[in-house]
Amino acid sequence: MPKQLFVGFLLLLSVLPVTLLAQEKVVTGKVTDSKDGTGVANVTVTAKGSRTGTQTGLDGTYRISVSSSVTTLVFSAIGYATQEVVISGATADVNFVATSANLNEVVVVGYGTQRKKDLTGSITAVTSKDFVRGPITTPEQLIAGKVAGVQITSNSGQPGIGSRIRIRGGTSLNASNDPLIVIDGVPVENAGIAGSPNPLSLINPNDIESFNILKDASAAAIYGSRAANGVILITTKKGRSGDKVRVSFSTLNSIAVKTGIVDVMTADEFRGYVNANGSATEKALLGTANTNWQEEIYTSAFMTDNNIAVSGGIRKLPYRLSIGYLNQDGILKGSNLQRASVGLNLSPKFFDNHLSVNSQVKYSLSKNNFASQGAIGSAVYFDPTKPVYSGKTEYGGYTEWTNASGLNGLAPDNPVGLLNQRTDKSDVNRIIGNVQLDYKLHFFPDLRANLNLGLDKSDGSGSIFVPATAASEFTRKGINNKYEQDKTNKLLEFYLNYVKEIKSIKSRIDVIGGYSWQDWLTKSPAFADYQADGVTVQEPAGIPFETQNTLVSFYGRFNYNLLDRYLLTVTMRRDGSSRFSEQNRWGNFPSAAFAWKISDEEFLKSSRIISNMKLRIGWGITGQQDGIGDYGYLPAYFFSDSAARYQLGSGYVTLARPQGFDANLKWEETETRNIGIDVGFLQNKINFSVDYYEKDTKDLLAVVPAAAGTNFTNQLLTNVGSIKNRGLEFTVNSNAINRGDFSLDLGFNLTYIIQNEITRLQLAKDPSFLGAETGSNGFNNVQIHSVGYRPSTFFLYQQVYDNKTGLPIEGLYVDRNRDGIINDFDKNWVKNPDPTVFMGFSANATYRKFGAGFVLRAQTGNYMYNAVRANSAIMQNVLTGQGYLNNGHSNILETDFANRQTWTDYYLENASFLRMDNIYLNYNVGKIMKGKADLRVNVNCQNVFVVTKYSGLDPEINGGIDNTIFPRPRIFALGLNLDF
Repeated sequence: MPKQLFVGFLLLLSVLPVTLLAQEKVVTGKVTDSKDGTGVANVTVTAKGSRTGTQTGLDGTYRISVSSSVTTLVFSAIGYATQEVVISGATADVNFVATSANLNEVVVVGYGTQRKKDLTGSITAVTSKDFVRGPITTPEQLIAGKVAGVQITSNSGQPGIGSRIRIRGGTSLNASNDPLIVIDGVPVENAGIAGSPNPLSLINPNDIESFNILKDASAAAIYGSRAANGVILITTKKGRSGDKVRVSFSTLNSIAVKTGIVDVMTADEFRGYVNANGSATEKALLGTANTNWQEEIYTSAFMTDNNIAVSGGIRKLPYRLSIGYLNQDGILKGSNLQRASVGLNLSPKFFDNHLSVNSQVKYSLSKNNFASQGAIGSAVYFDPTKPVYSGKTEYGGYTEWTNASGLNGLAPDNPVGLLNQRTDKSDVNRIIGNVQLDYKLHFFPDLRANLNLGLDKSDGSGSIFVPATAASEFTRKGINNKYEQDKTNKLLEFYLNYVKEIKSIKSRIDVIGGYSWQDWLTKSPAFADYQADGVTVQEPAGIPFETQNTLVSFYGRFNYNLLDRYLLTVTMRRDGSSRFSEQNRWGNFPSAAFAWKISDEEFLKSSRIISNMKLRIGWGITGQQDGIGDYGYLPAYFFSDSAARYQLGSGYVTLARPQGFDANLKWEETETRNIGIDVGFLQNKINFSVDYYEKDTKDLLAVVPAAAGTNFTNQLLTNVGSIKNRGLEFTVNSNAINRGDFSLDLGFNLTYIIQNEITRLQLAKDPSFLGAETGSNGFNNVQIHSVGYRPSTFFLYQQVYDNKTGLPIEGLYVDRNRDGIINDFDKNWVKNPDPTVFMGFSANATYRKFGAGFVLRAQTGNYMYNAVRANSAIMQNVLTGQGYLNNGHSNILETDFANRQTWTDYYLENASFLRMDNIYLNYNVGKIMKGKADLRVNVNCQNVFVVTKYSGLDPEINGGIDNTIFPRPRIFALGLNLDF
C-alpha cells in the first residue's frame, strides 16, 4: 500500500468515530402509568428499525442514544400495550396504557411460571396496577369484585377483620370452604392465631405485587389434597438489578363513619308502646330519659396507613426493604388495630446467572384492642328511657337493671358500660419467609433444580380484664385472664424442571417433578381462670394444649407445546396426611388440560378483527383436608371443660372423656370439569373469557346423627355425602378509549351459579331424616342441609297473611301436608343466603394528569333472615315480665306480634344488592423539591352506597342471618405518594 494512502486511511479511521458520534442524539423521558401517573419500571425502549435499546428505572425514566436518522421509539413491557412514539426533540414522555390481555405476560402457577398465552387451565392474574384502591387493611380486599367466580365478602367492620373468600362456591359442609393461600411459595394456614381477628391482617397489602387465582382443577391439582376450593398465589414486590436507589413513601389517612343504625323504637315510641300494652308494674319501670344507645356506642374513626420502601440493585444484588405502620380505629368505641411491618426481599444471581436466589422475609407486630361486641346487641335492646349513668357508685356508675336482691341477671347490660368496663388487648407477632434456590445446571442447562425452604411462625398473647364492679361479670367478681398461642409452619420442597425446545418437530416440553414436606405445630400453655382480684375462679388451672399434623407429597407436571398452537398439561400429586389412618392416609390427585390457540391457525392469522382466540378444556381431582381435626380418626381422650368436672369435697377434678371418632375418616375429593374460551378483538383492545365448570364432591364431611351406643357422641363428623356444583363465568375487559391525553379502561365479570346441590347426606336411608339443621338465629336453627337443595337452605314455615291488611297473622302457617298439625314436615325449603348471580364492574379513566375510577359489585338471588326483627319486634321481648323492659325493632308497631315467631318466612328478605365499593380521584402533581421527587395526590371513598330492598343494616352478611353485626363503615380517605 502506498505511504500516502496508508496515512490517509489512518486519518479516516480517526475521524470516523467523531463523525458517527456527531450523527447520534440523546433522548430522555419518562414512562408513566395511564391510570395513576406512577413511573413504570423495566419498560424496554428501542429505536425503531435498529437494535439499540435500554430500560426504564424504577421511577420510569430512561436515557437512550440513537442515530440522528431514528424518528421513532418503541416502548414495550409486560402487562402494557406496545406503543410507538415519534421523536420530536430531546425528550419523549409516554403515557403507558395497561392491558390485561398481553399474551406474553408471565403468570405465576403452582411451582413456576408460564406465559399467559401458554396457559391451559382457568387462571386469573391481577397485578398491582389493577388493585382496588383506598384504605385496604387486609390483602384479599385488593381484588374484591375483580375476578369472575371469586366472592370476597368482608366479615364485618371490625378493624383488621378478614373476609370470606369463595372460589366457584363452596364444596364442603363441615370442612373448610376457604381456598389455599400461598405467599411467595409458602402455603399458609387459613386458621387464625389467638389475638388476631384474621391471619391475613398480619400481611401488609402494600408489599403485594400480584395475585394469581387457580380456579379449576387442571390448574390447582398440583396442590392436591388442599386445592378443592381453589388456590390463591400471592407474590410480593422485589427489587430490580442495576437500578439506583429508589425511595417511595405513601401515606393514607381516612375517616370512617357509620352508614346507619338498626330501626328500633325511639324513647317516645317506646313509652307509648309500654303505656298502651304493659301492666302497671311494667309502666312503673319506664324512665324519663331519651337515650339513643346506638349513637352512644358508635363514633367517627380515624385511620392512618404509612409505608416507605427502599429498592434498587447493588451490582447483582436486587433488594427491596419496606416498612409500614397502620393505626386503625373502629367505629365501635374502643376498637383499634395497630400493625407495624417490615419486609425484605433479596434476589441475587450467581455463577453467570445460573444460580438464582430469591429470599424474602416479612415480619409484623399487631396490637389489637377488641371492643365488646356484645354492646352492639345490647344497644338494640336496652331501654331508651334510661340514662347512661345512674349517678350512683355501684356497677361503675352505669345504669343497670336491678331488683330486690340486686342486679337483675336476666336483663341486658348497659351498652356503654360493656365498652368502658372491659379491656381486651392482644399482641401478635408473625414472621413468614423463605429462601428459594434455583440452579440451572452448567453441564445441562435445560435442567433446573429448585429448593424452597420456608417458615411461617406466629405467636399471639392477650389479656382480658373486667372489674368486679362491672354488671357483665358481677356474679363472678370480674375477669383477670390471659391467653397465649404459638404456631409454627415449616416447609421443605424440592423439584427438578426440564425444558427443551425440539425444533425439528416444532415442539416444546416442560417437565417438573418434586417432593414436598410441610409440618404444622400449635401450642397453647395452661392459664387459670381468675377473678379481677387475681383469685382463681375454679381449680385446677387450665389445661395445656398441643396439636400437630404433617403432609408429605410427591408431584409432577408435563407441559407439551406443539407448533405453538396445541398445548397439553398433565399433572399428578400424591399426598400423605397424618390426619388420617394408614388405610386412608394417601391420595392421588391427577389432572389434564388441553388448549388450542385457534387464532394462530392459517384461517385466522390474517384476521383484522380477532387477534386472539384460545379454547381450553380441563379435568382434574382435588382434595380437602382443611378444617378437619388432627386426630379425628383416633380413639382419644380429652380433658373435660369447666362444665363437666367432678366434685370431690370442696374441690373439682378434671375428667378425661372419650371423644367421638371415625376410624375410616378421609379427605373429601372433588372432580372438576372445565371448558373455556378466551377471545381478543382489535389487537386485544377488547378481551373476553367464558368458562363453564362442573364440580362433583364425594366423601363429603358432614355432622350427622350417630346411632345410640355406636360411638362416644350422638353427632359424628364422617364422610357421608356428596355435592354437585355447576356454573358459568364471563369476563370482558376493554381499553375502550385511548386517544391522546384521554384513556378509559372498562372491566366486567359475571358468575352464574347454575346448580349447587347436595346429592347425598345419609349413611342409610331414613324417611324421618329431613337433613342436618344449621344456622342459628339466636334461639333456633333456621337453615338445613338437605338432599336436593343447596347447602344452608332456609327451612321455614310459610306465613299466612290477612287479605284485608296484608299483615302477617300471628302463629298461622300453611299446613303443607294437610294433617292438621304444624311441625317440621310443614316447613319449606325456601331460598338461600348465597347468590345465584354475582357481578363486578370497574372503570378507570385518565385525562392528562388526572385519573379517576370506581368498582361496583352486585348480587342477585341471595336472601337474608332478619333475626334482629325476629327476636326484638315482639311483645314478649319488650314486656318480659321479669322486672325489666327491652326495646324492640320498630316493626313491632306494624305486626303487633305478641310471641316469638322463630320459623316464619316473614323475616326472610330479598338481599340482592348493588354496591359501589370504591371510587377514587388522583392527580399527578409532578416534580417537586427542585425535581428530586414526584408527588401524587389521591382522594377516595369506600363503601360509597348500597341499593337494596333489604330492611336491615347490610344485605351482605356471611351465612345469611342478621344477628346484629359490627357494621361496615363508609370511609373517606386522602393519600399522598412521593417517589425519590
